[in-house]
Amino acid sequence: MTSDQSHSTNAEGELDRIDCVLSNGRIWKGLGLGFAEAIAIRDGRVEAIGTNDEITPLAARADKVIDLAGRLAVPGLNDAHMHLLPYGTAMAEVDLRPGAAPTLAALLSTLRARAAETPKGGWVIGRGYDHFQLDVKRHPYREELDQACPDHPVYIVRTDGHLAIANSRALELAGIDEDTPSPEGGLIERQNGRLTGLLAETGREPVMKIMPRASVDALVASIERGGMDLLSYGITSCMEAAVGIRDGWAEMEAYLKAHANGRLPVRTYACLMGDKTRSILAKARDAGLVTGTGDDMFRIGPVKIFTDGSAGGRTAAMTKPYKGGDEHDKGILCIPDDEELAGMVLDAHRAGYQMAIHAIGDAAIDQVLDAYEAALADTPDPQRRHRIEHCGWLRDDQMHRMRQMHVLPAPQPSFLYYFGDLYLSILEEERVAASHPMRKWIDAGLNPSASTDCPVTEIAPLPVIYNMVTRKTRQGTLIGGEHALSMEEALHAYTWCSAYAARDEKNKGQLIKGQLGDIAVFDRDLFEIDADAILDAVCDLTILGGKVVYERTAG
Repeated sequence: MTSDQSHSTNAEGELDRIDCVLSNGRIWKGLGLGFAEAIAIRDGRVEAIGTNDEITPLAARADKVIDLAGRLAVPGLNDAHMHLLPYGTAMAEVDLRPGAAPTLAALLSTLRARAAETPKGGWVIGRGYDHFQLDVKRHPYREELDQACPDHPVYIVRTDGHLAIANSRALELAGIDEDTPSPEGGLIERQNGRLTGLLAETGREPVMKIMPRASVDALVASIERGGMDLLSYGITSCMEAAVGIRDGWAEMEAYLKAHANGRLPVRTYACLMGDKTRSILAKARDAGLVTGTGDDMFRIGPVKIFTDGSAGGRTAAMTKPYKGGDEHDKGILCIPDDEELAGMVLDAHRAGYQMAIHAIGDAAIDQVLDAYEAALADTPDPQRRHRIEHCGWLRDDQMHRMRQMHVLPAPQPSFLYYFGDLYLSILEEERVAASHPMRKWIDAGLNPSASTDCPVTEIAPLPVIYNMVTRKTRQGTLIGGEHALSMEEALHAYTWCSAYAARDEKNKGQLIKGQLGDIAVFDRDLFEIDADAILDAVCDLTILGGKVVYERTAG
């Protein structure tokens, strides 16, 4: 037996039961650790990993034995930034993604169909449209939503989650009219003095405040629905990127209830809304819910603040204008007062929280780095691992500052896959090529994680892995090829680095003795196939803590 093997016994001197044994496979243990043929899991953790001959004796006392038949097994994937509860909710809302509504007419028809089955006066809510993908190449107008749904308030959210369109009935219910000014950090758009229905950033909040609130039980159902879907892709862990973003403290209650009742399908690192206008931070502090509290299924994570919007919506705050705009077309800073943001960060930092601040453009990243620098000077903590969520459009001098403070990037390579060609239409080619610089982050020792920001993009991990390996968009455009990673580096980002970003790398992210027995099994060897074939791979089997929680059926 190797040093990775064990013959543990219980109090009666009997050999302990094994949860499961997987054999006859190619099991990737982690970056630089090589491969094994078989693995045994006991009490939810890796008990032994090695050759078939070394592990086969343990199969006799295993509750389940799985023949991998040569398939690839890797540590369970960890989506380091996605919105689990909103994803589960969106699965029950009107699907306006390009595949479901590729044209304006199709979008309006889909809304009309939902209105037909919704009582008059009830809300029609949809998500996922991308005006750049629509045939008209623009946002729908409120009058068009009025015509499709004359008896219902309508609210539809762009794919990035930072822009939305409300129809006249929804605007009226929210108290928004032609004289309502755009709020700080947001936009209520007008053309020729008339409301278009477009709302950006904090401009959305008057409508969001009067939309119907889901019950805690309905939120639990969303968590469960979304989590079960994640398991079908081999995702066993995620960071819920904004607990409290829509339904406030009820979302925390839902997570606690889902966990207590066994309805939390995936391990969740809970990022708490601590924003200027949407925050559950005070209640969390009063309840003792500080970063790190919890268990292996549900743990409290960092604090979320929004400092800008999205590049695709031209609301990410840049130091240089967007292409085709005037000198002022540089996006939106959600908290224009630098001192105000710094004070918010310092307060949370002193209380022991990790931070995970949304900053996409380099102007927003400047603001966040200044706030982190002040907080760390006040209360030094080299292992706090503050994060910048998205962090897509940064400069080399900012990379240097991140390295000095060990501030981690939490990027979404899926943005380049799904939105890369759009970026090329709104920003100069050299700026796009330099964005999401995975190679530079790795070389700087900043351990970039991988994620989707789902439902902003699809939850599927293979397009993310494909982009990390090729730096190609969905249309096949190569963007910044110097940042392409090896398959091992890409999987490392999706496993160990995501655990590192959650300060949990000693617990998961590798398949070594003592770590959690979370495994994803794919139908083909991602290390051996051509890059283009990555997109055709599927997850065959997902194991969480030694238990099979998903198995793909044939056909």
